[in-house]
Amino acid sequence: MKHFKPLTKAEEEIMRVLWQQKKAFIKDIVDEMPEPKPHYNTVSTIVKILEEKGFVGHESFGKSNRYHPLVPKEDYTRRSMSQFVKGYFEGSFSNMLSFFAKEKDISIEELESILKQLKENEK
Repeated sequence: MKHFKPLTKAEEEIMRVLWQQKKAFIKDIVDEMPEPKPHYNTVSTIVKILEEKGFVGHESFGKSNRYHPLVPKEDYTRRSMSQFVKGYFEGSFSNMLSFFAKEKDISIEELESILKQLKENEK
């Protein structure tokens, strides 16, 4: 993933299934999708796009392909969050936390818990 390419909502939904399942045929992906379930051909098309973007690979079994993620969920999450923070908070996680604290979306207790986790990670 040389250049980060954000995923669409539909692509992310499919990636969530693949990250959870590790390997899946299109039918398996459709079965795991929330209602209303997308059409098989729609999922197939999106999976092909994900392959072109370098997020998904496949193994062939005759005429069927079993798909698997090429990008770990943690890597995608890290890059997505970094892009989000750059776009909305001038690249500062501190600005982001301050925003959520001001909006009452995060409590002092939650901030203290985050600080505690950060200190433990430094050890």
